[in-house]
Amino acid sequence: MELEKLPYSLSVCRTDRITDIGLNDAFYFVGRTDEEISLVCRSECVPAGVKDREDGWRAFRVRGILDFSLVGILADLSRILAENRIGIFAVSTFNTDYILVKEENYDRALEVLAEAGYTILP
Repeated sequence: MELEKLPYSLSVCRTDRITDIGLNDAFYFVGRTDEEISLVCRSECVPAGVKDREDGWRAFRVRGILDFSLVGILADLSRILAENRIGIFAVSTFNTDYILVKEENYDRALEVLAEAGYTILP
């Protein structure tokens, strides 16, 4: 399985207003529940009005479109990283999964995943 590195730093935020989010930005993910609105976006694109933000994340995605019948992809990635004491923030879309790790763990995360048989793409 191939993992593709994303070329930018990301921030994970909590906001009250969805209207401040730059919906034309190249990368963002919004999750809304009855308790909160969460935003993952490029660090330079964080809206001014966010309530909380945590900078310093990097990400990679599982390359290709994952069929919903596939089981255990995210579980395997998170298990390998957990065994190496690397925390994650996972985001799933219709097509694939994205794994965010703190910048200081990014190179090590890719290294242990490569050792486990994953192909790391630039």
